[in-house]
Amino acid sequence: MNIDIYIVLGYFIFLIVVGWMFRSATTSTSEYFRGGGKMLWWMVGSTAFLQALSAMTFTGVMGKALDVGLSIAVIFFANALGYFCNYLFFAAKSRQMRVISPIEGIRMRFGRVSEQVVTWATVPSSVLQASLWLNALAIFASAVFNIPIETTIIAAGGVVLFMSLVGGSWAVVASDFIQMIIITVVTFIATIVAIYKAGGVTPILESGLPQQGFVGDGYNYAYLFVGWFICIFIKQFFSTNNMIDSYRYIAAKDTRNARKAAILACCLMAIGPFIWFLPAWYVGGHYPDMSTWGLDVLGKDISNATYFVFVRNEMPIGMVGLMMSAMFAATMSSMDSALNRNAGIFIKNVYEPYFAKDKSDASILFASKIATIVFGLMIIVAGLFMSKLKDFGLFDALMMVSTLVAFPVLIPSLLCFFIKKTPDWSCWATIAVGGCVSAVIATTTPEMLQNLFNLAEPLTRREFAELKSVTLGVVCHIVITGGFFVLTQLFYKAPSAKRQSEIDAFFNNVSTPVVVHEGKDSYEADRQQYKLLGRVLAATSAALLLLIFLPNPMWGRGLFVLMSLMVGFIAWLLLRAGKMKDDQLKAASV
Repeated sequence: MNIDIYIVLGYFIFLIVVGWMFRSATTSTSEYFRGGGKMLWWMVGSTAFLQALSAMTFTGVMGKALDVGLSIAVIFFANALGYFCNYLFFAAKSRQMRVISPIEGIRMRFGRVSEQVVTWATVPSSVLQASLWLNALAIFASAVFNIPIETTIIAAGGVVLFMSLVGGSWAVVASDFIQMIIITVVTFIATIVAIYKAGGVTPILESGLPQQGFVGDGYNYAYLFVGWFICIFIKQFFSTNNMIDSYRYIAAKDTRNARKAAILACCLMAIGPFIWFLPAWYVGGHYPDMSTWGLDVLGKDISNATYFVFVRNEMPIGMVGLMMSAMFAATMSSMDSALNRNAGIFIKNVYEPYFAKDKSDASILFASKIATIVFGLMIIVAGLFMSKLKDFGLFDALMMVSTLVAFPVLIPSLLCFFIKKTPDWSCWATIAVGGCVSAVIATTTPEMLQNLFNLAEPLTRREFAELKSVTLGVVCHIVITGGFFVLTQLFYKAPSAKRQSEIDAFFNNVSTPVVVHEGKDSYEADRQQYKLLGRVLAATSAALLLLIFLPNPMWGRGLFVLMSLMVGFIAWLLLRAGKMKDDQLKAASV
């Protein structure tokens, strides 16, 4: 067993310890699913940022970068724009709903029928997405470490399940913050090495980008690419601004912290593409013959190993283990949030209102942990099933799921904030229409699209994949599904007095800022977050420093020292802030 496997195993143990550290914080369902609404902006922002990342970012997306050039970064800049819109509007509205589960907002706005439809439309697609993330990670890890895909899926899924089960949302968000630091530091160091070895950024771009640097290979029709470009921004805007994904911010301490979290996620997402892709394009220029990579076991997916090839060939011993830990971090951060959210939705919107005989908080909390186990096992089983499917590339499969399965639900959960006078059935009916639209799109063939657009030449594989998985889905859902929701205003009738009071409460909530008055309780909650996360990062810094004892040249050992110092500096900032909260707490106690 080589040192890289030991590093990954150590990382797994680290996550388990984090979950155990927060075991005493999960005393109620509010704490278990949203940290009691006490989390500071830097914790919430890291979770929001990591929702857009997974192993897919460093496998399928990196492989795609070799063919599509600079255009791959459009997805992440679109996310950054979406998070900026969070800052301007949606982060505040999310926190101000004052709910534990985001679907509780759906119930207040659209009633109980729509609540159940959205629940059962959201949870399966979330499980499917999490299983795709897990499968992407497993395929890559199996090639790197020669470990069966099934073993990786079970091991990674098991660690996430334990951490979420024991520590709840506190462990999920805390681990997300730590994982965000690890990913940022590892990828930043890799990019610095790529720039140094290539002699600058320009040589990397000149040698590593395809002939059509921005568009990349595989497009015969420029206007199809322009359509995809525009639709990516629309798709990511809906993906980051909707009631379903408001769980990113409902854990925030108050409105101000929610908005600051959104701008943190925006900045990280805007900076990320400048860091992540240079090592991939370095490989494209310096190792163009993939048959020499020694990873034939990946078959047609060998390009997914682009980032790994750079780290293995150009970085010091031990960096492969850290890179794999970063990839596990990216995937697990998406999985644990999906797991915690799904369990919260089921408990608060299905079990508690309809099946719970004992509605005490202790009983509901116990049921919450059972639900966490069930959904965790579902994700693992779905991941094992996905590992048997070979028809789609993982990147295109993920785009297909997010556009055709998840997108119809997002339309009413965003538009309902702006269009107030719609009947309760407008939500579930819009989802039904969207499902029909997605079903039609899913059956399209290249020949059908060629005839539809009256194309002289057949569509390339890339044109067809991106037209079907993004452009056609977004356009049809905006026009047909979104148009249907808007037209339901024609059938609006004044609801009963009870329903009107629920709707009024919803809009009154989202318009009223959440303000926390600083005092002993507030200072204590803040102090614990700063000091606990600061200590964990200090331990992480010390662990990174131990890697200097690996048999590397001095420059390689220097990289580990630099990484340790970067993590240690952030730990010092947190501990310093915790000390300030100690002083405030003492002053408030006098």
